[in-house]
Amino acid sequence: MTSNAFSDLNIAVLLPCYNEGRSIAAVVLGFRKALPGARIFVYDNNSVDDTAQQAAFAGATVVPSRRQGKGNVVRQMFADIDADIYLMADGDGTYDPTAAPRMIQTLLDDRADMVVGTRRNVRQDAGRNGHAFGNRLFNSVYKALFGNEFTDIFSGYRAFTRRFAKSFPASSPGFEIETEMSVHASTLRLPVSEVEFDYGRRVEGSQSKLSTFRDGFRILRMMGMLMKETRPFLFFAYVATFLLATSIILMAPVIRDYLATGLVERLPTWVLAMVLMLASMMTLIAGTILDSVARGRAEQKRIFYLSIAPSRGEQYQTGATPFADRRQSDTLTARPAERGTGPR
Repeated sequence: MTSNAFSDLNIAVLLPCYNEGRSIAAVVLGFRKALPGARIFVYDNNSVDDTAQQAAFAGATVVPSRRQGKGNVVRQMFADIDADIYLMADGDGTYDPTAAPRMIQTLLDDRADMVVGTRRNVRQDAGRNGHAFGNRLFNSVYKALFGNEFTDIFSGYRAFTRRFAKSFPASSPGFEIETEMSVHASTLRLPVSEVEFDYGRRVEGSQSKLSTFRDGFRILRMMGMLMKETRPFLFFAYVATFLLATSIILMAPVIRDYLATGLVERLPTWVLAMVLMLASMMTLIAGTILDSVARGRAEQKRIFYLSIAPSRGEQYQTGATPFADRRQSDTLTARPAERGTGPR
């Protein structure tokens, strides 16, 4: 693949950073070499080291992002930058810049809206077993809840079309933003692809910003919230099943005693069991109603996604010529008789 293979595309490389002064310069230089024609933006999220200075020295455009959290930074990046193709990576040096042309080519060839760079050696994440276990656990949970389109939902190395970036309603404030991106693509059934690459290690002295338990809980909470918003019937069916099972457990000994003695000796327990059963029925009804609402919201999201005009990148990937240009070309190449130049 030649260095000018994407010369007709407006490509933006987006690097959200927080205290990555030790690695950001090498990352910027790596993407400048891999994608010579791309614009590189470093969004500095209140770093207290020399991240901004190192990024600017390496030739990137540095933009301050004051609202703390990766999700907040990504939301600002997608709102600020207009491009045909967006390539997002981290500034810690763990993502290989040489894989960027392959990801973009896959985006074009597969006519996908998002390409995820899946990590081969993610289990060696800075030597932290908690991250490796959490990655396997949450990927399994995601497949059970939302589908098996992705094998690495936490990868921050992704390529997007303009349609995806401008139609993605980001609401996550932190590291759970990748999960939200994946759920958004799964909910709207957008075309996605994956590219596998070697996962690098951080430079010496650099530390991961992830907290195994705190961020793990936040990601789990985000999955539950997204499940409630996108698949409410299944979510509330689980809740209704739990309430019904609890009701039956409380109800069983009361019924047994009644059949034996003809008396309801545990009236409070019986009342509680009936309340839980009614709550189970109401929860299931609520899930049924909210499922229709969720379907309507998904249709609105899809319509908005389709309303965004194709970018030059999308025209390139489909090999299509815009209708106006095609009509003009057909007119210019038509024979005189076909253009009505004969006797009047």
